[in-house]
Amino acid sequence: QVQMVESGGGLVQAGGSLRLSCAASGNILSINAMGWYRQAPGRQRELVATITSGGSTNYADSVKGRFTISRENTKNTVYLQMNSLKPEDTAVYYCNGDVVTRNFVRINYWGKGTLVTVSS
Repeated sequence: QVQMVESGGGLVQAGGSLRLSCAASGNILSINAMGWYRQAPGRQRELVATITSGGSTNYADSVKGRFTISRENTKNTVYLQMNSLKPEDTAVYYCNGDVVTRNFVRINYWGKGTLVTVSS
């Protein structure tokens, strides 16, 4: 079994910053891509950013230049630095990992989410 646990969410004023973390643990051999997604009330879950094990990144247009994704492979942890936050960034943020287990099974895992609220 694999667990992915997010932390770092909270309430922040517009223009402020937050840093999210997501640590994966359990039956892990390696993790390919890791990413952050978000879901605002009444909306579908959407991609925020992804990062490969080699460090290649991809961002949604709405967060380019404001958010930075990074990871520490030795800790199976992915981060999301969010700057210049806007009220429209308010959502539950979920981390995702493309995990290869020690049984050589490839499974996609999700965390339970952390709430980010940006006040105007």
